[in-house]
Amino acid sequence: MTEQTTSQSPETHPKRPARRSRRRGGKTPAKARDNAWTLSDFQVPEEKGKLRFHDLDLPETLMHGIADLGFRYCSPIQARSLPFTLRAHDVVGKAQTGTGKTAAFLVTIITELLNHSIDDERFAGEARSLIIAPTRELVMQIAQDAKDLCKYTDLHVHTLVGGMDYDKQKRHLLENVCDILVATPGRLLDFAGSRDVYLDRVEVLVLDEADRMLDMGFIPQVRRIVRLTPPRENRQTLFFSATFTPEVLNLAEQWTVSPVSIEIEPENVATDSVDQKVFIVSAKEKFRLLDGIMQQEAVESVIVFANRRDQCRRLQEKLRAKGFSVGLLSGDVPQGKRVKTLDDFKSGELKVLVATDVAGRGIHIDGVSHVINFTLPEEPEDYVHRIGRTGRAGKFGTSISFACEDDAFLLEPIQKLLGRELHCEQPGPELLGHD
Repeated sequence: MTEQTTSQSPETHPKRPARRSRRRGGKTPAKARDNAWTLSDFQVPEEKGKLRFHDLDLPETLMHGIADLGFRYCSPIQARSLPFTLRAHDVVGKAQTGTGKTAAFLVTIITELLNHSIDDERFAGEARSLIIAPTRELVMQIAQDAKDLCKYTDLHVHTLVGGMDYDKQKRHLLENVCDILVATPGRLLDFAGSRDVYLDRVEVLVLDEADRMLDMGFIPQVRRIVRLTPPRENRQTLFFSATFTPEVLNLAEQWTVSPVSIEIEPENVATDSVDQKVFIVSAKEKFRLLDGIMQQEAVESVIVFANRRDQCRRLQEKLRAKGFSVGLLSGDVPQGKRVKTLDDFKSGELKVLVATDVAGRGIHIDGVSHVINFTLPEEPEDYVHRIGRTGRAGKFGTSISFACEDDAFLLEPIQKLLGRELHCEQPGPELLGHD
């Protein structure tokens, strides 16, 4: 894995201006304490070349949450960014999903909020930190990760996403103070416009998957949101993108102050723990091949990717007719149903998940044995995102791609991005024998 960052240390990197004091109108509850647990219960030996979370002087309540999640050593993006972000520096990071970037910015936020608690009254809906992400699934996953890390703190996590009941989300905002707000751009603007959310006191702003928000046309909305937050000199901004295009870098320059630039290249993210296979098959044989692979005992839990919503729906129907327990994740599925589908897949009630790329970006589930690309992605970066759904949390996974007369030409840019050729083969009769 290639890592790039500035040569400066956190101490020598240009200091950002001191943020103004923030004291305002609800009461922050006293910190939750767990007297039964101490840091001595979480022993991680020093290891050369690795940074432990112990080495970062994090609050003990946060360390308890980290211990529960089984985090021991920082991933490369965490090791490169946290020494800077914990000292309030801005960061512009290039990193794919599966690299640990979510935990990197959440640890930063939680540490900041715990170390600078507010004892005065606070207004409902007044967010101390804001995370903007492009899809509902990604928002829900980030929020769940935040809740897991905040388990032993008094911090409150709120989500705002479209496709779910507005009044219910509003009630949640009124019930507790808003420490960490995770939102999609459109729904966040709805709440800000109706004055149910206030962003003028945001201390840490996170923009996640900026390239995807650019592709999806969300940047005008994001610009409006950023203008509602304090000036960039008076907030910390953490900006993450899977790619660094000129457009993305221009946005980063507008919204950050003297940022530390960090790049985690995608090649090994895609190859370290995933066995990648490509089957050359005709378009009409694809489903027979999918069925044949699914019949194998080693296939425990599968995510099947297709490029279009209608393809995904047809695949779901055909797999269900074959007797498989299968769920669907695409933009036209109601949000409540999508959340239940993810929960059922996590619990093992569903063996198969059929998803589009946009919906699949928010899937962070350990234990997925196989990813199957029923159609090759049109963007090579999406290939990396897809197969990154397996081979997670130290486990090994398998990626199988189908290349037919309609999309085999897409293999070349994928291989160029990976920096190596993918082995292609014809499927054997044992895989094509199922009608």
